[in-house]
Amino acid sequence: MQEFLIKNYISRLTTNEIDEFAKKHGIELKENELILIKQIIQKDWRTIIYGNPKPILDNIKTKLSNLQYQKIENLYIEFKQKYENYL
Repeated sequence: MQEFLIKNYISRLTTNEIDEFAKKHGIELKENELILIKQIIQKDWRTIIYGNPKPILDNIKTKLSNLQYQKIENLYIEFKQKYENYL
């Protein structure tokens, strides 16, 4: 059930929602970066949530500024730890 809800939410995810969430956490992304993040989330969400996201993070690291990437990585770690008991 939980996986179904996550999949359903992610399928409807918009770049505007990603942008709002990023800005709320001090991350400024360009339009092409928002599109990239959306595509990665929609394609690899299971790995991001349940698996080893290192290869995915390494891939986006080369496509974002170091500062923005570091903020995203820190935010990912924070949320992964916060919600690990629910996954």
